[in-house]
Formats: sequence, structure tokens, C-alpha cells
Amino acid sequence: MSLSEHLYQDFIEHKRYMYLVNGLGNTLRITAVSLLLGIVLGAIAAIVRVSYANNKKRGVGLTIGNFICGLYLTIIRGTPTVVQLMIMAFAIWTSGNPIAVAMVSFGINTGAYIAEIVRGGIQSIDRGQMEAGRSLGLSYNQTMRKIIIPQAFRNCAPALFNEFIVLLKETSVAGYVGIQDLTKGGDIIRSITYDAFPPLLAVAGIYLVFVIILTQILHVIERRLAQSDLR
Repeated sequence: MSLSEHLYQDFIEHKRYMYLVNGLGNTLRITAVSLLLGIVLGAIAAIVRVSYANNKKRGVGLTIGNFICGLYLTIIRGTPTVVQLMIMAFAIWTSGNPIAVAMVSFGINTGAYIAEIVRGGIQSIDRGQMEAGRSLGLSYNQTMRKIIIPQAFRNCAPALFNEFIVLLKETSVAGYVGIQDLTKGGDIIRSITYDAFPPLLAVAGIYLVFVIILTQILHVIERRLAQSDLR
């Protein structure tokens, strides 16, 4: 069979390319929602841990919050993503929509890594910034919100964007819980045509194109941040 016949059989015949198109749509939806959820969870965990480390007078609520956040980071960062996804789908949220389950699972996973990125960004800010804010009459929370966090976000923006790229690729395991993502779409074509190389190569190529585009956007962000440092 010639190359053109392979391509026709794998993608054109019976519109099998739609498996990839639909799968890509699910992959992008899962990635986008998971990223938003991860940013929220990560920011909360990072602020709690930094507040606990910086405050000498630690209340019971802050101590408990720091313990919960530390446990969350340890468990999520210490176990495989695919295992977390399967636990969420088959043991915790068994009646949920698979795509929603994947969004929550990947969001929780990403949040643990974003928490460490944000925490590092906050700790990279000179302590004098906090002291300056407090000397102006701002409370600890106001200083964090108006002075520290904006600067920290600027410092960790490239790392956060890189985590977005990692998340996009990690969603390729969503097929383990019955979701037709991009990788699963290629696998469905392979199971129908018994032709593995073209559909899997197409899947890899699509991921590569998106990663290259996102990497170029990351480079633009880094250049603009570098230029603003010189002003």
C-alpha cells in the first residue's frame, strides 16, 4: 500500500480525521480549565505557606492551613498524574462527567506545582518591599496584595507559562478514564485501520506544533519582561 493510500485510509476515509479534531478540542478544553483551577489552588497554597513562614504570631487557623497545604503538595507531587486521574474517576467521583473529572484532577495536580512556582516568586522579592509597605501603614495582607504579589507574578510568569506547556502534554493520559482526547483519537484510528504509524505521528505532530507556538509566546513574554527590567 502506498503512502497516499495509507493517509487516505487513516484520515480521509469515513472522515476519520474527526477523531483527531474532536480529541484536540477535548484536550484544549481540559488544559484551559485545569490551568485556571490550578492557578487558583496554587496561589492559595503558596500564600498560606508564605504567610506561615513569615508570621511569628501563627494562629491555629494558619497552622492548620499550612499543614493541609503541605500535605496536599506532598501527596500530589509524590504520586503519578495518571494514578491521581484514575483515583478521581474510579474511586472518588465515579458518577461525574469524565471530562469534568479530568479537569478537576489535572487542576489539582497542576495547582501543586504552581504553588511552588508562586511561593518561589514571592520569596524572590526583597524583604525590604514588605517593610516599605508596612512603613506606609499598609497591613500585611494589603502589602502582599498590592506590592509583593504583583512583583512575584512578574518574576514567575515564565515558569507559570512553562507549566501550561507541561500540562498540555500531561493531558495525553486522559484516555485512561475513557475520554477521547487527542492521543485517544489517534489510538482509535489505529484500532480501526490497524495502521499505527501515521495516526500516532499525526498526534505527535499536533502536540509539537502547539508546544512550539506556546514556546514562542513564552519567549516573547520573557523578552518583554527583560526589556521592562532595563527601564
